[in-house]
Amino acid sequence: MASTSPSSDGNSQPGAELPDLPATGPLQALANAGWQIRLTTGLAAIALGVVIFAWPRETLQVVGVLFGVYLLLTGVFELASAFGAHIPRHLRALHFLTGALSVLLGLLCLRGTLESILLLALWIGFSWLLRGVMTTAIAASSDAMPARGWMLFSGIIGMLAGIVLIVSPFTSIAALTLVTGVMAVVLGVIEVFHAIRLRVEIGRLPTGTHAKRRPVLGSRPHPQH
Repeated sequence: MASTSPSSDGNSQPGAELPDLPATGPLQALANAGWQIRLTTGLAAIALGVVIFAWPRETLQVVGVLFGVYLLLTGVFELASAFGAHIPRHLRALHFLTGALSVLLGLLCLRGTLESILLLALWIGFSWLLRGVMTTAIAASSDAMPARGWMLFSGIIGMLAGIVLIVSPFTSIAALTLVTGVMAVVLGVIEVFHAIRLRVEIGRLPTGTHAKRRPVLGSRPHPQH
């Protein structure tokens, strides 16, 4: 339906389009923020990888302390929820036990570096082992599951990785730290590359983008008398 605009005598004429108005450029601002965020996260990832390579032992100590703080906070929240009115009575004892155990493990992590690294390695190892067992069991029990072979492979790899972490926690967690450093550097370089490409594409956008103005309410042709 053609838009109308009022003529000089006050009557609206069909077919006359309203003039185009320049856009305010919110998409341009959003695109600029996007490439800047990508560049910042990429540089931060590269810096993290360099720090891991330069000070692997200190990085493990920091990660161990953060893991202890995480366990401590989780335990406190679990203890608090054990006394909540929304928790059924038969589950309060379970919440209390898990919260007390988390607080105890968190305090043990904060006590020394070796304890925190050991608990972190065991935590990751048991998580990978249980996840691998569940994935393998689900894939083996369903013949019609899509990508069944890939799930079996990933489940077996997860189980093996968990067993290695449990059997040799200190060596495995050190190797895992170095792998994390490599991944951080690689992902950071990719993010920086994408940020530069995005910045180049934004520079090629036309600056005189115009947007059609919507017809004003009520600007309809008057009924013919």
